Amino acid sequence: MPPSSARPAPGRRALLSAGLGGAAAVLAGPVRAQGAPDLRWRLACAYPKNLDILFGATEMLARIVAEATDGRFQIQPSGPGEPVPAEGLLDAVAAGTVEMGYGPATLGLPKDPTFALACALPFGLNARGQSAWWLQGGASDLFGEIFARHGLVALPAGNTGAQMGGWFRREVKALADLQGLKLRVGGLGGQVLAKLGVVPQGTPGPDMFGALESKAIDAAEWIGPYDDEKLGLQKVAPVYHYPGFWEGGAMLHLWFNAEAWKGLPKAYRAILQAAAAQVHADVQAKYDARNPRALRRLVAGGAQLRPFPQEVMEAALKAANDVYGEIGAKNADFKRIYEAMKTFRNEEYLWFQVAEYTYDNFMIRARARG
Repeated sequence: MPPSSARPAPGRRALLSAGLGGAAAVLAGPVRAQGAPDLRWRLACAYPKNLDILFGATEMLARIVAEATDGRFQIQPSGPGEPVPAEGLLDAVAAGTVEMGYGPATLGLPKDPTFALACALPFGLNARGQSAWWLQGGASDLFGEIFARHGLVALPAGNTGAQMGGWFRREVKALADLQGLKLRVGGLGGQVLAKLGVVPQGTPGPDMFGALESKAIDAAEWIGPYDDEKLGLQKVAPVYHYPGFWEGGAMLHLWFNAEAWKGLPKAYRAILQAAAAQVHADVQAKYDARNPRALRRLVAGGAQLRPFPQEVMEAALKAANDVYGEIGAKNADFKRIYEAMKTFRNEEYLWFQVAEYTYDNFMIRARARG
């Protein structure tokens, strides 16, 4: 278990699940406690500044914390490479090179594949399920143990929602079309797709356009319409496949150096928890609000929307289960937490099938009828 000082303050679940309302209540006025220290913390963000929702989340957090502490607690966000590269973010936070970081738990895959479960994995939870599992289903305690071993404390702070399957130069019409396909994709999604004949590529985001244009790669997945639009990939890879089943609800986290977190006054920890809850709600709301318009613009610009064939989805699900079995046979933590996630996922979809899916399906059909 993590040290008691690194565990959530009493009532954290109630606070976080209250979302914007709970955050507003806690942040109603600045902290003016006598002896409150002046702090200057560095926050390394895994996302570049042109991804305004994701980098903007760090700026929003810094603003809330500064206002709530009357300027005593200042947080300075920086993008990847300033000075911490995205792939080294968690190591830098754990070492105290920076006090905080912002990015997906999948950055910890080289340490332990269990990290992926805290963000997203193929055919995992959707965004609502991931939040419910973390805030009310026990995931925060399960992952708290794992992260503490690496000198980290984490708070959920956003979700992209279900992502797109990416940009392809040629449409995937059958499972056979995946054989030898060079797809920019990483993490456990890459391991799953490799079982279907895909050749995963580690092309950096800024290099995707050139790699597709030169035919060095055949396809690339990124995030979703709002962020993808900035890359202009529809000009060189017009087929826009969906869904991105390897990231059905990618949760993002704020990462803290465990000793730095331990040394914070309780009031500052409570403010960070409330601010993270507000950011968590804001990030997904922005994606949900901005993706529809971006998708319309992309289609108007030549993007060809295509669902993955059913046989691809079925084969990928089987491959994913095989990968998880292989990892679980070697990693007891992964097996234990994956089983907990799977149980929670099954219960969530039981409920969604009754209410959410029935309602959404009716409204989608009603929309189609005009």
